[in-house]
Amino acid sequence: MKRCYCQVVISVLCLLGGCSLLLGSCGQAENHDQQVFRYNQTEGISSLDPAFAKSQAVIWAVSQLYNTLVAPDTNLAIRPSLAKGWQVSADHRTYTFDLRTDVYFHDSDIFPGGKGRRMTAQDVVYSLQRITDPATASPGAWIFNGRIAADSGFRAVNDSTFQLTLVRPFHPILGILSMQYCSVVPHEAVEKYGKDFRNHPCGTGPFTFFFWDEGQGLVFHRNPTYFERDAKGTRLPYLDAVQISFLDSKASEFLLFRQGQLDFINDIDASFKDEILTKQGVLKQEWSDKMVLDKKPFLNTEYLGFLADSNNALVKNAPVRIKKIRQAINYGIDRTKMVTYLRNGKGTPASAGFVPAGLPSFDTAQVKGYTYDPGKARQLLAEAGYPGGKGLPVIKLLSIPIYADMADYVANQLQEIGIRIQVEVVQKSLLLEQTAKSQALFFRGSWIADYPDAESYLAMFYSRNPAPPNYTRYASPAFDRLYEQALEENNDSLRYLLYQEMDRRIIADAPVVPLFYDQAMRLVQPHVSGLYNNGMNLLDLRFVRKK
Repeated sequence: MKRCYCQVVISVLCLLGGCSLLLGSCGQAENHDQQVFRYNQTEGISSLDPAFAKSQAVIWAVSQLYNTLVAPDTNLAIRPSLAKGWQVSADHRTYTFDLRTDVYFHDSDIFPGGKGRRMTAQDVVYSLQRITDPATASPGAWIFNGRIAADSGFRAVNDSTFQLTLVRPFHPILGILSMQYCSVVPHEAVEKYGKDFRNHPCGTGPFTFFFWDEGQGLVFHRNPTYFERDAKGTRLPYLDAVQISFLDSKASEFLLFRQGQLDFINDIDASFKDEILTKQGVLKQEWSDKMVLDKKPFLNTEYLGFLADSNNALVKNAPVRIKKIRQAINYGIDRTKMVTYLRNGKGTPASAGFVPAGLPSFDTAQVKGYTYDPGKARQLLAEAGYPGGKGLPVIKLLSIPIYADMADYVANQLQEIGIRIQVEVVQKSLLLEQTAKSQALFFRGSWIADYPDAESYLAMFYSRNPAPPNYTRYASPAFDRLYEQALEENNDSLRYLLYQEMDRRIIADAPVVPLFYDQAMRLVQPHVSGLYNNGMNLLDLRFVRKK
């Protein structure tokens, strides 16, 4: 039987207030100056096994417990982590990583004497092979599909040298290796716990696992032997513990934050955004001294998609098969007003390409998107044979409930230029099913980067890719040639030019309507410092301090 709401709140408050007890029970002296970072996860956490780090909630949690070979910095540049550095072969297929020799797994009874052993290249091989093993059933198994040599893809040259061999050059491989799926785990823990490794985690990360009452609270402790140090030589992290609660109510989460029981909250719920934010997306004056608003470009493009497969029966007689109709829809939407009034300035109107702001290849001077131009939209409608929308059939737009207001806004805007839109709101699972099966002619979508490279977005339009990611079933031989050329180009500047040319082709053919580039928006307590963010909206607690 579920506990009543008030019992849940009491339980969480006890957890949040009992930090000295939780810290002291591990043999540490009770200290009221302990640095404990608290946050709430409304979605809950399904696993602490990085092989299942699919959702943001799981990614945030496991990133405290594990490390990857490389990791993105605040500017999304790939930097060393478990690897000190790497070399790339002349044919750009073999990557040789020099590993740190001062990295140890957390102390655990899986090791002799309970003392964590040193991490080696064999652990990297084991961890990456485990992702691809069908027995693991990892949702991240796709990341190496068709990219790694089956027999020699992962190799330990010696204890401190790991080698990865690709079937063909693929520059974004470093971004893939930074994904939490690629966290390094000890084989002893997986062998001992099997599927229960999900709640018996052991890694090399800045924090160690301490306590998990599923659905109620999760506690990590500082890893006293963590290998990273700051610029002054002080061992990281600064925090003593991390406490995560699981209230599923955004309103209750905000209340706890206002009471000082939480150190930050991620995203601002629609139910109170008007209370604290102006329409321009800044804190209202009455809140400016009570909290800090942290905004950063987030690698997520919100868009509307058209099914573009001309062989599909849905498309053959549909008006959106005509490029000028799709372009008219693009010109007929005021994205600035949408972001301002529906989202209180959270996001950037998508007036460039499909690739979002925040990636190094993003350049508004090189990729020109659609601006609001109802006159141009009407002209295109007339050229397509539907002057003023006369004779144009109603077009159905599929959306999910939380974006129904956005879909209605689009429908009202397009009505003004003569395009009638019927909004149909369906559950997310049904929309995903219909787009995957090419049964949705016009649909709302979003794409969050899996790794910090524009290829993660452009892969959505490569004709050889299934749905997902190619939900529109867009196919262009010219685009495909550019895409394949970019995969083999290791000069960043030249590759970015290829990315931009692909993006321009997408804009011209209009298989999608880019709406806005998202932002990661956090509310942080004024006494918290060092909570750095990047375009992946990762939760990096290594440098966090509390005054």
